[in-house]
Amino acid sequence: MKFRSRFRPFLQYLAVLAAPIAVASPAAAQVYTQAGFETYLQQVAAKARAEGVSERAISAGLSGLTINQRVVELDRPQAYDPNSIPPPFAPYRRDHVDAARISGGQRTYAANASIIPRVEARYGVPGEILVAIWGHETNYGSFMGGFDTIRSLATLAYEGRRRDLFEGELIAALKMIDRGVARSQLTGSWAGAIGNPQFLPSVWLRVAQDGDGNGTRDIWNSRADTLHSIAAYFRDAGWRPGEPWGVPAYVPSGFNRDAVKTDLVSPRCPRVFARHSQWRTIREWKALGIRPQKIVSDDVMAILFEPDGPGQTAYLLTGNYRVILDYNCSNYYALSVGILADEIRR
Repeated sequence: MKFRSRFRPFLQYLAVLAAPIAVASPAAAQVYTQAGFETYLQQVAAKARAEGVSERAISAGLSGLTINQRVVELDRPQAYDPNSIPPPFAPYRRDHVDAARISGGQRTYAANASIIPRVEARYGVPGEILVAIWGHETNYGSFMGGFDTIRSLATLAYEGRRRDLFEGELIAALKMIDRGVARSQLTGSWAGAIGNPQFLPSVWLRVAQDGDGNGTRDIWNSRADTLHSIAAYFRDAGWRPGEPWGVPAYVPSGFNRDAVKTDLVSPRCPRVFARHSQWRTIREWKALGIRPQKIVSDDVMAILFEPDGPGQTAYLLTGNYRVILDYNCSNYYALSVGILADEIRR
């Protein structure tokens, strides 16, 4: 199975955030100064000019910036054991597919009933998937983050641990100003994600849509722009219309899991994909004794995933599940998005 990689920088960003790295000792910690920060911003301004960013946007974005020490603290990774066993999925599911999020999703779906059919027809992505992403990212727009996006990105780039990534996003945010986004609108998460769908600036530049036809791509305030933009992301990442994201499945006792274990090592999110089996058609899984608990075509390709190990809930996951992983490379995130979408549509 092959999937498009045009969103690779965004995926690398998500993978880094999701996979902690051992921390250097406090004695080795970098010292950050405002003078050094301002010198660095001059370098960024020169690179932005070379990419065609206007002086107006550079001045609006970079003038008067100071280091955000809180962002530096949040970006410091936590130590972890690379041999640790993943935590159980059940508690994550309870927190992310709870009654409040389900009812909120159903209300959001109903409130956008005039918009969703047009979005589905244009992009081929089910409305419940779009709403589930919206619910996971910002609780249907109730919390989009209050950090100054450009200040956060500038701080993260200056910090230097992932300079190439965040410097590119900083310049992308300046380009957003050139495209008509107000400087004051650029607020979001501490790591630079913005709006209802929590796009990085480079993703906004690539896929954000003017869903309501008013000439702007307003993923902060426009429900139509938000839904069209998430759908465009999924379409361009390879969503297959008419195919489910996955289905729960029955695995018989004594099933030989070693026979379907994958030998492939993914360069992207290896800890995520290492837990997936080889690809088989649903027909082939059935021949091995695996029974889907919902209707799915025998010709659909799927992998077997048992998040909590043998004897617990298992899933047959399709290529569309991998598209959800393109949005956020976490098995538990992708599973809970799919399950929430099913509950919203129920």
